[in-house]
Amino acid sequence: MLIYEVPGRGRMEIENVVFDYNGTLAIDGKLILDIKELLLKLKKRAKVVVLTADTYGSVRKECSFLGEAVMAFPREGASKAKREIVEKLGASRTICIGNGFNDIEMFKIAALSIAVIEREGCSGRLLTYADIVVTSIQDAMEIILSPNRIKATLRT
Repeated sequence: MLIYEVPGRGRMEIENVVFDYNGTLAIDGKLILDIKELLLKLKKRAKVVVLTADTYGSVRKECSFLGEAVMAFPREGASKAKREIVEKLGASRTICIGNGFNDIEMFKIAALSIAVIEREGCSGRLLTYADIVVTSIQDAMEIILSPNRIKATLRT
């Protein structure tokens, strides 16, 4: 479990970390270099879930080290599918990380949301729903693993 004490926002107890795949963890269907170790480190502290329509058909191979953490859904209705998965996991105990327009619905209900501006870009509209915005998935992971970084960024 990840626990954050944020002045003015209270205590957050996080059990799940949900990642969009393409554009967030992967570029053109390939996992971003050096992210595997951070995902394995995070997996020791929270349930890691990777959500994808698997546009490139590569997610199972690229994320095989995560076991059953990958959840694929039909390409149509991605926003709704992502939101429903986060609701089932428990939105009040979930961090969502993404870059796309179809991540907005899960960002709206998550305890904490992080928008990532990687090489595939980021939906401008998503930024208005993000609690934190970063320019790399590595930065997002390091912030999640550092309670003081969360506190410094989100305190009121």
